[in-house]
Amino acid sequence: MFQAVSLTAALTLARPGIAADLNPDAPAQTRTPTEIATARPTQAPEWGVDEGKNFLVPAYEIPAFELLLNRFNHYVVDSKVYESPISNFRANTHHKWVVDNDAFSTNQFLHPYQGAFYQGLARSSGLNFWESSGYTFAGSLLWEMAGETTRPSINDQVASGISGSFLGEPLFRMASLLLEDGGNAEPGFWRELGAAVVSPSMGVNRLVYGKRFDAVFRSNDPAIFHRVDLGASLSAHFASNVNVNADLSAPPASQAFRRQSASAAFTMAYGLPGKADYDYERPFDYFNFEMAADTNNTIEAASSRGLLFGTDYQWGRNYRGIWGLYGSYDYFAPQIFRVSTTAGSLGTTGQWWLSRHVALQGSVLAGLGYGGGGVLHGAGVMRAGPLGDGQRDYHYGLTPQALLAVRLLFGDRVSLDSTFRTYYISKVAATESTGSEDIQRTDTSLTFRVFGVHGITLRYSESSRNGRYAALPSSHQTLGTFSIGYTLLGHSGFGAVEWRPALQQGD
Repeated sequence: MFQAVSLTAALTLARPGIAADLNPDAPAQTRTPTEIATARPTQAPEWGVDEGKNFLVPAYEIPAFELLLNRFNHYVVDSKVYESPISNFRANTHHKWVVDNDAFSTNQFLHPYQGAFYQGLARSSGLNFWESSGYTFAGSLLWEMAGETTRPSINDQVASGISGSFLGEPLFRMASLLLEDGGNAEPGFWRELGAAVVSPSMGVNRLVYGKRFDAVFRSNDPAIFHRVDLGASLSAHFASNVNVNADLSAPPASQAFRRQSASAAFTMAYGLPGKADYDYERPFDYFNFEMAADTNNTIEAASSRGLLFGTDYQWGRNYRGIWGLYGSYDYFAPQIFRVSTTAGSLGTTGQWWLSRHVALQGSVLAGLGYGGGGVLHGAGVMRAGPLGDGQRDYHYGLTPQALLAVRLLFGDRVSLDSTFRTYYISKVAATESTGSEDIQRTDTSLTFRVFGVHGITLRYSESSRNGRYAALPSSHQTLGTFSIGYTLLGHSGFGAVEWRPALQQGD
């Protein structure tokens, strides 16, 4: 987040030098490539068409951001780790790619967010999802080779280069939706500010390049459900038999655990099946996005899954769904252990009207990804689960995973939601091929609409982990939390899509 804000401030200060001195009326053959890319038309072009699409802008914005970030880190963080990009690149061309030992939150949340920033720069320049994903992957590769003196990292390339696209696309779409909600009128200050907060890189391009990128991405009017939850845990149970000491004969060190916490969460489902005039032609025309923070972990959960390739289908008159290949990014850190994956999955999402006022929505996905996970140890203890070498206390590997999400809607008054996720972080494609992580997470909530868009939610979440390593005894942790909170619901009720007139005329 700090990196994105820093770039926004830097380009804002540089705006007069970037665009104000350009002459849009100069003949094309006398203007530099930068002038051609950044010249402002007198009227905003259509998004992604002709002057509203530019491959050159993100091609120099991403390296410029990485140079600024490298220089900032050189002078503020660590001059030895962040040496000259030129010397870094020369050295890393001769180094073997590795799995690095950075903190889990850095590798599995901050790096995907950095990749999401790249994705937003390209998307807000008018490029489509796949074109932007190419820039994101290339930007991550450039940073791995030139950004740091540390060896290029396989896990960082996956997290920034692929997870960045899966995280950045929902942020771009949500920011665009906020601008589009203004109708045909030009978005006002507050909508522009809100969009820039959701997708800072979009805010950069809309500020710096003026009318060239003022056009708004067309959502094609998807069916949408969103909610904001503010809550507090009332009780929790915790069990663990992990031994985190270097001397396995010594008693286990205690794990830090706090029973009370306050939390905030945002959820959006975009492109829900059931709208008869909505097509799934573009990647992420359907996606589900979740972000949760609490007073224990700051970022407790982040999840994005979207349809990459697929189509819609229907059974009978009451069921309609979509199916195909989904791309997903998950990050969960429930105090005592953590898991994060980047994956591709086959699956389906659908809606079934059980009666006139009762609807069942759900998703079923199963796939394969690359992920990391491990237990959090006691204060002052930092050791790798399989190696005990004092470097990295989590494990990477090829990760089969599955998801089952169900929502039962009783009119616009009550909803019952339950989501089950399971991950198996194997020893395949791992630097430590001595063990595995088996992690599950279940979230169940009951929401009552009190009046208008205001509701109350009762929630129970349980996470469990089994770790098995050749050099360590098997370990098991379970954490369950019960909470109550206030819910701000979207104007679309609980998200049920009224799509078939025959249903309204049924018996």
